Amino acid sequence: MAESRRAGRSLEVLRAEAAEEISMLVEHRSRQGEDPWEFMPTLPTVDEQVVLILRADAVELDAAIGQRSAQWSMHPASGQGTRLGEEYHRLRRIALQHPELTPAVWKLLGALPEAG
Repeated sequence: MAESRRAGRSLEVLRAEAAEEISMLVEHRSRQGEDPWEFMPTLPTVDEQVVLILRADAVELDAAIGQRSAQWSMHPASGQGTRLGEEYHRLRRIALQHPELTPAVWKLLGALPEAG
């Protein structure tokens, strides 16, 4: 499970992994002939990359667990009834687990496409 891979890892370790992933993206895109001055502004920050990594893990975990209980999904903090639904819940959970990532979470929430 993805959650168990990252469970117990400090934010510093997650940030180091995210920085390494971004570095690999820069190297790959540079080797493909892209101009770094053009693509660097489109890359996520280290904290945003951490959020994206944790979000991917949460999606994998949610798929493994399956349907949430009705009691949990009816809780006001679950994100049910919002335009973002499950995505809101996943990202909010990341912000609660790692308060230092809250600005990156809210930035990414604003960048999510409209549901519909």
